Amino acid sequence: MSRLIVFSNRIPLGPNPSGGLVVAVGGAMKQRGGLWIGTRHAPDEPQRDQMQRHPDGPFERLSMALDDAEQDGYYAGYSNSVLWPLCHGRVDLLDMRPEFFNSYISVNQRLARLSAPHIQPEDIIWIHDYHLIPLAQELRQLGVSNPIGYFHHIPFPSAPNIAALSEPDLLAQWFAAYDLVGLQTARDVASCIEAFRSLGQCEMMSDGTLMHKGRRIRVEGFPVGIHAQSFRTLAENNPAPRVLTASDQVLAIGVDRLDYSKGLPHKLRGLREYFRRNPESSTRLSLLQIASPTRESVSAYQDIRDELEGLSGEVNGDYGDIGYTPIQYIHRAVAREKVAGLFRASRIGLVTPLADGMNLVAKEYVAAQDPADPGVLVLSRFAGAAEQLECGAIMVNPHDPANVASGMEQALQMPLEERKARHARMWAVLDANGVDWWSDMFLQRLQTDRPSRWMLDNQIVA
Repeated sequence: MSRLIVFSNRIPLGPNPSGGLVVAVGGAMKQRGGLWIGTRHAPDEPQRDQMQRHPDGPFERLSMALDDAEQDGYYAGYSNSVLWPLCHGRVDLLDMRPEFFNSYISVNQRLARLSAPHIQPEDIIWIHDYHLIPLAQELRQLGVSNPIGYFHHIPFPSAPNIAALSEPDLLAQWFAAYDLVGLQTARDVASCIEAFRSLGQCEMMSDGTLMHKGRRIRVEGFPVGIHAQSFRTLAENNPAPRVLTASDQVLAIGVDRLDYSKGLPHKLRGLREYFRRNPESSTRLSLLQIASPTRESVSAYQDIRDELEGLSGEVNGDYGDIGYTPIQYIHRAVAREKVAGLFRASRIGLVTPLADGMNLVAKEYVAAQDPADPGVLVLSRFAGAAEQLECGAIMVNPHDPANVASGMEQALQMPLEERKARHARMWAVLDANGVDWWSDMFLQRLQTDRPSRWMLDNQIVA
C-alpha cells in the first residue's frame, strides 16, 4: 500500500490531539501509515530552514517553524483575513494587503522546498484546506509528480466574490496543479465549476473534468462524516450534570466557534423572537450556547463577541426570572466528552450558520441522541450538512428570526413518534457515510482516476 503524506496548516501534537481535521484524517493515517506535515508558530526557532521531527506518534510528523511576521501575514493575514471571509461570502471584510499575499506565497514555497526531499516516488499526497492552496503548484515546480489531492473543508467561493480578489486568476492556476479537488457539498462543486468557467480559462470536458491551459482537474463532492457509533457511546458514558436534567427547564444547545460565519447573533435573535411570541409558555426553554474563542486578534471576531454578549444580556434581562436564565453563554472550549453528554440531554440542537463547509456539530448532535427519545435538530439551510440531514432536521433560514422561532416551536411540539422517525432517517445517513467512508472514497478516487499525465510549463510529467 502506498504511503500517505498529509499536509495541513497544523499537525496533531500531544497525547490526545483534537479537532475535526485530526479526527477525519487521523484514521486513514493510522491505517495506511505515513507522514503528516504542517507548520507551527515558533518565533524563537533558530533553524527555520529545517523541519522539526515529532517522534512517538502513530505516524511520522514534521513541522516547519513560522516567525511572527509569517504568522501575521500568512495565517492571520491572507488565510484568515482574505480567504476565510471570501469563502464565507463576506467580501466586505476582505483585508487585502500586499504583505499578506507575499507572506502566503512565501510560506507555501518554503513548505514545498523543505518537504520535497521527504516525498518518495510511490507516495500519495493529500493537502488540506485554504491555508495551503498553492502548495501543489509549488511542489510540481520542484519536480514532484506524485498524485496530489486537495480537500477544501470550508465553502467554495462564488464567482462574483472571487472577482473581488486582487489576483483572481491565480486560484484556477493553483487548483490546476491537483489531480483531484474534493469539496463538501454538491453546491460547492457547482460553485467551483462555475467560478473556474467564469474566469475564461477553464473548459468543461466530456468526462466531467475541467481543463485549464492543458492541465486536467477533477472536482467532486466528498461530504465529511463522523464516527457516529463512537460518538453515541461517548454521549451514553458521559451524562449531563443533574442540575440540567433535574430542572423544569427544556434545554436547547448550540456549540460553535466564535465566528461571524456561524450565525450566532442570528440564533439569539431567533430565540428572542420565540420568547416574544410565547411569553406565557409553560415550557421554560433555556439555550446553552458554547462559543469557543478563535482568531481573537482579528477585529471582526472582537466585534462578533461584543454583539453576542450584548444580545445575551438583553434576552436574559427581558425574559429571565429568579432561578431561570434563558441563555447560558460560555465563551471557552468545553471537553468533547462533556459536550457529547450535553447533546444527549438537549431537546433541541440549534445550528444556524450563515455559511459552512459541513458543520460536524450537527452530525454529532444527531449521533448523541437516545433513539428511544431523541431530540430535534433545527438546522440552517446554509450548513453543508443540510444536504444530508434535511431528511430529518427542521430546516430554517437564520436571516429570518421568525422562521428560526417557528422551527423551535415545531421542535418543542413534535410528538415522540415523529422525533424517532426523523432521527432514524438521519442516523441511517450518518452510519452509511462515516469518516472512514469519506477518506477511503477520496483516496480511492485519487489513485484510480488520476489524469494520465500533467503538463507543467510545457513539460510533460508522467
